[in-house]
Amino acid sequence: MTAPDPPLRDDTVVLRPMSDADVPEIVRCCNDPLVPRFIPVIPVPYTRSDAHEYLERSRTRDDELNLAISDAGGGLSGAIGFSIKADPGVAEIGYWLAPEARGRGLATRALRLLSAWTLRETGIARLQLQTDIDNLASQAVATRAGFTREAVLRGYVDSRGTRRDSVMFSMLPGES
Repeated sequence: MTAPDPPLRDDTVVLRPMSDADVPEIVRCCNDPLVPRFIPVIPVPYTRSDAHEYLERSRTRDDELNLAISDAGGGLSGAIGFSIKADPGVAEIGYWLAPEARGRGLATRALRLLSAWTLRETGIARLQLQTDIDNLASQAVATRAGFTREAVLRGYVDSRGTRRDSVMFSMLPGES
């Protein structure tokens, strides 16, 4: 999927396409214990090969968009993206932040920017977000960004061989 052009931004964050120059930071951040703990599809350990595969998928898939969350200086603070599910009117959005970027409101700002753009520009009828039941910080980000908490999905996610509960949030057009 084509990234927004120009990149989405506010006075604090820029959502830009990722580049090969971001690979070392992607590897470092995805090896932080909280990232794979709450995003079980992230390999452990996370390697340069994993990062290159992620970038390649980001560049070539029509049903997925992944962007770097950058500060004003352009450095990688995290990532945010969405993928379209089996129903072409539904997309799942997710994000992660570098350890040093947490607690500064960057995820909330990034989520607001990409959610508004996605609902306005792609024809998506429902944008949904899932968080691990124990990821209270991510649940707070979703709420601050305007998502509606819908339900706890019991045993919904396979987290490295253990079924985990997930909290489902959604946003519909006109709510961003």
